Amino acid sequence: MKFSKQREMILKEVISSNRHLTADNIYENLKKENPNLSLGTVYRNLTQLEEHGFIKKVNIPGDPVRFDGNLEEHDHFICEKCGDIIDIKFDSFKYESEFLDNNVKVNSSYIILKGICSKCNR
Repeated sequence: MKFSKQREMILKEVISSNRHLTADNIYENLKKENPNLSLGTVYRNLTQLEEHGFIKKVNIPGDPVRFDGNLEEHDHFICEKCGDIIDIKFDSFKYESEFLDNNVKVNSSYIILKGICSKCNR
């Protein structure tokens, strides 16, 4: 995959952010210093970066697609108060295996936990 200046800055924005940004967030963050950047370019590059395994899509029901630079297996915790999305390590297979019969093979799992984060819980 060829890396243009725009693709590199979009990838850097996703990886360097400790948040799970939407395409609109990324566009707004980069547009200030790159006035020729279009939202379509951001979407196309995010799609290609995800397809080639440089970033992951985070699909949260009822929310716009977000992008994550953390490629390690992990799940997410969403704060219902402030909306922060936090990466968590969760042994989901341990819990799923209790519900599976012997003829099922799990290739992957994805769990979203919701609650109140420690910041908002103070």
